[in-house]
Amino acid sequence: MVTLRVAIVGSGPAGIYTAEALVKQSHDPVEVDVLERLPTPYGLVRYGVAPDHTSIKSIAGYLRRVLETPGVRFLGGVELGADLSVDDLLSCYDAVVYCTGAMVDRHLGVPGEDLPGSVAATDFVNWYCGHPDVPPDAFSLDAEEVVVIGVGNVAVDVVRIMAKTADELRGTDVPEEVLDRLAASKVKRVHMVGRRGPEHAKFTLKELRELGELLNADVLTFPDEVAVADMTTLSRQVRGNVDVLRSWSERKTADRPRRLEVRFWLRPVEILGVSRVEGVRLERTRLENGRVVGTGDFETIPADMVMRSVGYQSVALPGVPFDPGSMTVPNVAGKAADRQYVAGWLKRGPTGVIGTNKSDAAETVRTLLAEAVPGTATARLDDLLAARGLSPVTYEDWLAIEAAEASLAGSLSRGERVKLVGRDAMLGACGRLARPGGPS
Repeated sequence: MVTLRVAIVGSGPAGIYTAEALVKQSHDPVEVDVLERLPTPYGLVRYGVAPDHTSIKSIAGYLRRVLETPGVRFLGGVELGADLSVDDLLSCYDAVVYCTGAMVDRHLGVPGEDLPGSVAATDFVNWYCGHPDVPPDAFSLDAEEVVVIGVGNVAVDVVRIMAKTADELRGTDVPEEVLDRLAASKVKRVHMVGRRGPEHAKFTLKELRELGELLNADVLTFPDEVAVADMTTLSRQVRGNVDVLRSWSERKTADRPRRLEVRFWLRPVEILGVSRVEGVRLERTRLENGRVVGTGDFETIPADMVMRSVGYQSVALPGVPFDPGSMTVPNVAGKAADRQYVAGWLKRGPTGVIGTNKSDAAETVRTLLAEAVPGTATARLDDLLAARGLSPVTYEDWLAIEAAEASLAGSLSRGERVKLVGRDAMLGACGRLARPGGPS
């Protein structure tokens, strides 16, 4: 019986759930290669989930078991576009599934957004999560006053990390170099700003309550901004959010070292400054026929740093169909083109939680298996990579990186693991050298 060979591009939850669905759903033998441009698997589970959310990060244990399934291989350090083309993959596999997620922040589209001190929440998250694309000296946290635009879970994460002390994060996997910079942070006041009302905010009740329990920061709201005329029309989750936000408007400050203000009904119209960020000009908003409109009432908040957190978006992959309007790969039930498929945020946009990717991947795999023809591939990836002098990071190499991070944590008396910073450190931990001229 001929074996079906499938390549999955991307090793985050969407990619690994796709691998799992292929193994479980296929009635015929199947070989699955999970390709990843980084030396490490798990995508946003490793580089997007906040380090102090250990219960969510524990999903890596589930993903690990999938990568250890017979017939599934992890191949790290292999990048579509740089190392391989779509045609290369189609010559080596009967089908290809793209699962690269949504890797960049949406822009605000306001004047001054390109000033030094105006940054993307994605970069900040990547920084404190130890992503090799963002060096540990990318943020110095010299700013005393910070404005975060956005009121979703990512915004909640970044303000929580800024508000906590380094000692509170010492037991997490935050890289040591990053922890040193967090310890030296000069941040005193953080403003988290949403253009709609509290009933429209996207954070979960659990994450919201965590803010209220911060030991190092007073957390406040303004009564007129958290007032909701009719609570009866709201879901239980939203009512819980509004109740918490209202309670913060009645709090008395405890003179903690930092102060967090959660603001609503304000939208940024300009980031102010000459050579770098000096403040944000905001316009008061209201709803009109379900749409946010400006009222002509403006407010300026002084700030040394502005961080946008208004959603993620995918980026086009070389040679893969892409719709710049929806920022997704056009597809029908996961099919993008002949023998090409898509799953996860690249398929549907940045919606849902980590678990949503499981049903999404299952749909794509059903489509793939209904039409895939085993034996279509004419070449072998291992031969192609060897001919180009490329040696991918194996799953065993990844286990060596994990072991090195655990050893580092032990030497620093810091929790279960401390992330290694940079590709050189990770490749060195598994006995490899970084690609000549490549990023470290």
